[in-house]
Amino acid sequence: MGRESGQAAVETALTLPLVLFVLLGSLQLFLLSQSRLLAQYAVFQATRVGALNHGACTPMTHAALLSVLPAVHSFLGDRALSGQTPGERLGEAFGRFRHNHYLGYKGAGWKDVGTESEALVWLVREQPTPTVADVGAFDQPLPRANRREPLRLEVRMVFWAPLRIPFVDWVFSRIAAARLGLESYTNQNPLMLTQRANWDLDTRQPLESRTAAELRRRLARGHYMFPIEVSSTMRMMTPPRLSEFAAAGCPAPGFTP
Repeated sequence: MGRESGQAAVETALTLPLVLFVLLGSLQLFLLSQSRLLAQYAVFQATRVGALNHGACTPMTHAALLSVLPAVHSFLGDRALSGQTPGERLGEAFGRFRHNHYLGYKGAGWKDVGTESEALVWLVREQPTPTVADVGAFDQPLPRANRREPLRLEVRMVFWAPLRIPFVDWVFSRIAAARLGLESYTNQNPLMLTQRANWDLDTRQPLESRTAAELRRRLARGHYMFPIEVSSTMRMMTPPRLSEFAAAGCPAPGFTP
């Protein structure tokens, strides 16, 4: 009987870490799926707000931040905000992140070094590149024979989704970096220590150079995130304001338009 209980204890010790990692890894995958859905909704909201506000960056950025907040901060379950309505809690959370950076994201448990230069979202207006003629003729009907396409606002957004599960965040970030071609993942296979994993070249996926450089910089600081890129387009409902289109990208911490 003693031998059987000892064998069970050994088997539990060997399998429990793997089972725990599978459970935590599944939870992290679900959170990433949620982040992607929120990012797609956020870029739609940013595009809609931009179309209604002359393509202005500030309201577009605020609309995107409001949409991705549930993936960044669980404000409804914050005990410090007990007694407040859901709307008040949302306002409190938005005030915390309205400047579009990760400073104070996890409080004392997070490495705050440099987080004020790490944006939650990057917004780039791929179209239009408006001219004075576009502004002047925005509301003027054209003859049917000379009708041209209306101005459309096309927005590309990168949401820097945080990996929120401890330990799994480190593993996922290393796998993602290897998959995206940022670094090799050649550590030992945890299931067979005599074998080394090699995720070096053949499975790499392309990543825009500026996004790749930023991801590498954040991972080096121990800030485990994953860039989710989404896009949306919508007809301009208001004439574009030329001063807002001096650069395609909306200003953000650590991001030069």
